[in-house]
Amino acid sequence: MVLSALTSLRAVASGVAARLPNPVRGVVLVVGLALARLGLADEHRVRQTTDLAWPRVVTGIARMSKNAVDVAMVGTVLGSTGVAGVGFAGPYWGLAFALGGGAAAGAIALVSQRFGSDADNDGLAQAVRSSAAVALLVTLPVMAVLATQAEPLIRLVSDNAAAVGYGGEYLRVVAFGVPFAALNLVGSRVFIGVDDARTPMLVRGGAAVANIGLNALFIFGFGLGAAGAGLGTVLSNAAGTLAFTIILLRGHLPGVGSFPVSIDVRGPYLIRETVRDVIDIGTPVFGRSLVWTVAEFPMFIILDSYFGVEVAAAFVIARRIWGIMNTPGWGFGLASSSLVGRSLGANDEAEAEAYGREIVRHAVGVYLVSAVIVAVFAEQIVGFFADSPTDPAVPIAVSLVYAACVAVIMQGVSGGAAGPLDASGDTRWPFAAQFLGMFCCSIPLAYVGGVTSLGMWGLYLAFVAETTIPALLNYYRFRSGVWKRVSEQYRPDAAPADD
Repeated sequence: MVLSALTSLRAVASGVAARLPNPVRGVVLVVGLALARLGLADEHRVRQTTDLAWPRVVTGIARMSKNAVDVAMVGTVLGSTGVAGVGFAGPYWGLAFALGGGAAAGAIALVSQRFGSDADNDGLAQAVRSSAAVALLVTLPVMAVLATQAEPLIRLVSDNAAAVGYGGEYLRVVAFGVPFAALNLVGSRVFIGVDDARTPMLVRGGAAVANIGLNALFIFGFGLGAAGAGLGTVLSNAAGTLAFTIILLRGHLPGVGSFPVSIDVRGPYLIRETVRDVIDIGTPVFGRSLVWTVAEFPMFIILDSYFGVEVAAAFVIARRIWGIMNTPGWGFGLASSSLVGRSLGANDEAEAEAYGREIVRHAVGVYLVSAVIVAVFAEQIVGFFADSPTDPAVPIAVSLVYAACVAVIMQGVSGGAAGPLDASGDTRWPFAAQFLGMFCCSIPLAYVGGVTSLGMWGLYLAFVAETTIPALLNYYRFRSGVWKRVSEQYRPDAAPADD
């Protein structure tokens, strides 16, 4: 029955993917070809970038749409207070992706190295087992704390009794999905590490679609409210983990086909050297992800304390819409890291720089299209998140979405420029840039808006600063060419950088 269910899930995901890729790939390709006609990009590089980027964009749209629908469903039943409560729980749920992302970074590095060097399957399997073990070891304690201390943790962010109640109810349930979310990230990166981007797109995209259906059932059918949203998230993440596990253990899925690797579950998990490698590789990635997660805590405290629960709810809505607009960066970041890294590996620094420069332009163009579409339909989109068009959070959210549309364009520069830095091993600079943008600019601006007559303009500027500061710093680093010198320590027989 499990295999039948997984085959059905994959079939559903394939159907969704069959509808989504054409328009997604089409938009990405058309924007790139327009740049090529203007002499701002090379057509061959545009097509290579598009082929690598669009599957990741589709995955991002599915996952971020799921997050947005979660909030919209809660909002239609519980109003802006329910939206705020779920939003207050968001940073805690984000810990799953920060911790899981670190283990996943170790997984993709070790797996890709072993797969690329044609190492025996035992070494590759060990990398997968150790990465999964690290993910579980770091997330199980987090799950226990979130599940048992849900309401006290929400009270650290807000003193609104209703919002705390909804947030605690949601967090208490969704906590059990933290290990599954981390393992999903590891499973996804394992397949990408063996040159299979389609399987994680279908599994995770299918799980996101299932999540929406489960939430509708639990929230509207069973009347479980915020807890129903949490339960749907847990079950869909568990289904995704189960799918990855069965595929990796069997090496194939009946009715679907074979996969590049299979994992023997009976081998050791905690081999010291492999675990150390996973931790060493994953810790900087964890730190960068943690910037986003940790920054949400002071931001929500400021919103709740100085602006009120309606503004906090509006901010949650705007961030969910922002998440969908930001999905092109998922694809362009992966494409940039891959194509720039491949060129550096071949000691072709000129080609690496050309890819990096053109992908920044390509990303900005796609982000511009996304921002214009969302800005035109901002009022209608925000309306899906409210229980009534007269909800006071609606006009506030619309204004924040307009600010997000301006800010997201600079995200194209920030993410596109970070790709070459990541590919070269110059990963500390993007981390520092994001930290400065969030903690030294965005959060202080929000605070100033809360305590002075600047008011909502503080939040608008906070949105813009969050992307503009990293964009300026990352692009400066990219233009400096220092990243090419940094990459020399990771590639043998490299010629000195020409800058």
